[in-house]
Amino acid sequence: MSAIDKALSSDINLGFLFDALAKTPNLPLIFLYDGGTVKPGYHVTEVKAGQFSALDCGANPEAWAEIFVQLWDIEEGERTHMLASKFVTIIRKVSEHMQLDGSARLTFEVSDGARPLQLYYAASPTVWEGAVYVSLEPRPASCKPRDRWLTERLIPTSSSCCASIAGACCG
Repeated sequence: MSAIDKALSSDINLGFLFDALAKTPNLPLIFLYDGGTVKPGYHVTEVKAGQFSALDCGANPEAWAEIFVQLWDIEEGERTHMLASKFVTIIRKVSEHMQLDGSARLTFEVSDGARPLQLYYAASPTVWEGAVYVSLEPRPASCKPRDRWLTERLIPTSSSCCASIAGACCG
């Protein structure tokens, strides 16, 4: 995937993931990351939600909601990969205690307990050979003014603004 593709890619949100998993509740849910899969005994160890406010490198205010799902990538006894319905049940249980915005940005934090947590965004689930696979890709840093500029250049809008990228970013 090129840098431009990454800058323009949109990660899925919790609502999209729930809708996809509702179609395959009895299939194992397997997350792919770093060239492999999570181990069969993986746990959802924490779910947190937050509202964020920031100022980007172009001095533009930013605000978003984000949900973090922490996966502990361990093998445990004879356990198998959890079913899609179990994953949904865990997240719904969290929803009983705090409001989760289905349209919030979804970030996965993954660690095996020895390596530090790493942040990933999720791609659309894919059903293959009797399981649901969700590919997790590293969440890269980005320059939001540059990303907006690229989007405007590659996906024309009705705006006739011609701001240069150098003027839009701290560069």
